[in-house]
Amino acid sequence: MSHRPISMNRCLATILLLCGWCAGASAAELKEKTASAFDRYVSATEARLNSELKPGGPFLYVDALPQQEAKNSYDRLRQGEILVERLKTKAPGLDGDVPDGMVHHWVGLVFVPGVTLSQTLPVVQDYDHRSDLYKPEVMTSKLISHQGDDFKIFLRLYEKKFTTVVFNTNYDVRWGRVSPTQMFSNTISTRITEVKDASHPDGPEYPPGQGSGYLWRLNTYWRFEEKDGGVYIQCEAVSLTRDIPTGLGWLLRPLVTSVPKHSLNSALGRTREVLEEHIPHSVSAGAAAR
Repeated sequence: MSHRPISMNRCLATILLLCGWCAGASAAELKEKTASAFDRYVSATEARLNSELKPGGPFLYVDALPQQEAKNSYDRLRQGEILVERLKTKAPGLDGDVPDGMVHHWVGLVFVPGVTLSQTLPVVQDYDHRSDLYKPEVMTSKLISHQGDDFKIFLRLYEKKFTTVVFNTNYDVRWGRVSPTQMFSNTISTRITEVKDASHPDGPEYPPGQGSGYLWRLNTYWRFEEKDGGVYIQCEAVSLTRDIPTGLGWLLRPLVTSVPKHSLNSALGRTREVLEEHIPHSVSAGAAAR
């Protein structure tokens, strides 16, 4: 009986702190030093990504693991697991902590049995219908332009965790081929704004860099490899958000950092579901291959 009041008090304190943090989030503003530090982090990350795309490089992140660990990871993937790991880019002169902001860097990998790369690409490149496939996180999607391997797209994103927020986001997408069985795409945010009233998604928005600060930048780096009777799909996501108020990191950081991890896991899981829905024989074919 003596432990119950303590647990209830801690729970109440957590709720009050979260509410206070959310209430203060409206005053967040992206500073130049924060954006510059994030750009340096992205540059260092992309240098590593580009080196992996060279012939013989570790195309999927599990390929860089020790042999037995890589084998175990592939076994788990073929058994249906989604692997998600937190990353942190390290380079000379690079500080992973940005001033007045937080970098969220995760990589996830999923295996879709019984499908081919040629079947996968039309589905994942159908930018006009991403809102149909990824509801409710993607409310609206639109292909703005397409020239060769380059796309410009618009996505209206919905997030409900501590509070409900809606973002209008624009991206440049570039596709490339490493080999006949390996493709990649880089999706780089070019403009992110927050809608002032989430209950009216088509309403006014804050200027870029203003608002709650729940999302200032979002880059995703995708890889697709056909092997083992299916397609492996990897997504590495690097995002920038406001920092946590001083003194609350021990409490809020685990909760805040869980959001991008959950989002990545959900996106990969839904991608697999979408492919299986569009290619009805994928599951049975994959099972036969195993």
